[in-house]
Amino acid sequence: MFFSRMLIPTLKEDPSEAEAVSHKLLLRAGMVRKLAAGIYNYLPVGLRVLRKVEGIVRQEMNRAGAQEVLLPAVQPAELWQESGRWNVYGKELLRFKDRHGRDCCFGPTHEEVITDLVRKEVQSYRQLPLNLYQIQVKFRDEIRPRFGIIRAREFIMKDGYSFHADEADAEAAYQGMYYAYNRVFARCGLKFKTVEADSGPIGGSFSHEFMVLADTGEDLLASCTACDYAANLEKAEVILPANDPAAPAAAEPEAVPTPKVRTVEEVAAFLGVTPPDIVKTLIYETEKGPVAVLLRGDHEVNEVKVRNLLAVSDLTLAGPARVEELTGAEVGFAGPVGLNLPIYADQAVAAMTSVVTGANRTDYHLVRVNPGRNINITRVADLRTVTEKDPCPRCGAALDILRGIEVGHIFKLGLKYSQALKAAYLDAEGAEQFIFMGCYGIGVSRIVAAAIEQGHDRDGIIWPMALAPFQVAVVPISVNDAAVRDTAWELHRELEIQGVEVLLDDRDERPGVKFKDCDLLGIPLRVVIGPKTLAQSAAEVRHRRTKDTVIIPLDDLIPHLKERISQELHD
Repeated sequence: MFFSRMLIPTLKEDPSEAEAVSHKLLLRAGMVRKLAAGIYNYLPVGLRVLRKVEGIVRQEMNRAGAQEVLLPAVQPAELWQESGRWNVYGKELLRFKDRHGRDCCFGPTHEEVITDLVRKEVQSYRQLPLNLYQIQVKFRDEIRPRFGIIRAREFIMKDGYSFHADEADAEAAYQGMYYAYNRVFARCGLKFKTVEADSGPIGGSFSHEFMVLADTGEDLLASCTACDYAANLEKAEVILPANDPAAPAAAEPEAVPTPKVRTVEEVAAFLGVTPPDIVKTLIYETEKGPVAVLLRGDHEVNEVKVRNLLAVSDLTLAGPARVEELTGAEVGFAGPVGLNLPIYADQAVAAMTSVVTGANRTDYHLVRVNPGRNINITRVADLRTVTEKDPCPRCGAALDILRGIEVGHIFKLGLKYSQALKAAYLDAEGAEQFIFMGCYGIGVSRIVAAAIEQGHDRDGIIWPMALAPFQVAVVPISVNDAAVRDTAWELHRELEIQGVEVLLDDRDERPGVKFKDCDLLGIPLRVVIGPKTLAQSAAEVRHRRTKDTVIIPLDDLIPHLKERISQELHD
């Protein structure tokens, strides 16, 4: 490829609208351009990277025995209504009517469509198992698309679905995809963690996320420093330390004046206690009615855990007027004693014997509350977010809280969709059975951004060799020097013949401009052809990641480059 013949509109300055590193560098390197909020054009160099990711995903899915299909992006509402998700998925589902007034949506995912296909084509156990996948455009109408293609509205995804006669076979397929996904991200040259995760609106009994580790990641995960336990912070379990129980409070609760003292910190300072001595009462609205959630003052609620415990889709903190209506007190003074609501207590609260709570009376708190005796607790559960102070729930060692970017998610769906859409088969005895399912997603376009978030410096992108748009850049110091030009052009031709992906910077530009663009594009190996090295029948080779520079004889240059490429692809 010749630089002058490609559309590579590089920018010298960071675009003002870009926040994330990957967003800035994708725009500056001329790889994407914004069309609308969360919707992007992929330019030639960006598309080359995207196709690299797709190629790796496709190879590993085929290797794992999956078959590629292509499903419609536009889906009829009837299927979503049949599964029960039409009114549950939320405003992220882009709904519209066709010219005949029929409700449709632009698919954010394809569980309904693939299940409908299989229920029409599979009748016998002899046709199972079946594993199908596609690589296709999705659309989720994010309320706040941000970070460029990390959280775009339109994106490219690999979604796969497996179908099985029984749960054991579905489990085996899940494990197969687990290993295949690990191979995908390893081959992409990424540092990643596989973590236990919440299944969210997709559903299912169990799931794993695949997180690319990056300091700029919007997701948090807990990772054990000793064993292989790792979980998304939404899913990470909290275990209570084996402490001796404290003596229960001897006296009954007493209401004490706390004028205009509302927050945990203010109450602690006013009463001379610590935040762990206080229990805060959070009032939530759900589609099943209002509830109260109790947490220790120094802990943070995990709303995913609360939502899962209550089996609700809507969970919203009640507003000030509603809190006063339900508790009789202003916000900051709500408490669980005598509260006529379902009360769900975090396990740490249930283990306490003498705490401070709101009094359900403005400007008052209760002291010496015994949760087990004075509070009518509906249920006790793990309802808080794990911290680095908590032990690993598997081995008890210390936890690290890391940042990551989710690039893959696999689910055990079980019978969720097959029962709803009546996808069944006849077993060996002729009896009708529902099909067990699994679901497996990879954010193909998100991998592109995640790789940049993980690999960059002040000069630009640092691609892993497997994802780089070009493996080698050939940079002649001057295209007007006949010897330099002829050598560079011949090297470019020979590298292409040898199957090396090479970009020749044939522009009549200063060397500094070419070097900056080469670094910005993140091409792993740069070969500089100049008069000085050419006089020695040699060329300068610079490695983008390490910045190591070596002088290589021209006769050894192509074998050297191919060896470096092979090493990095197989490390």
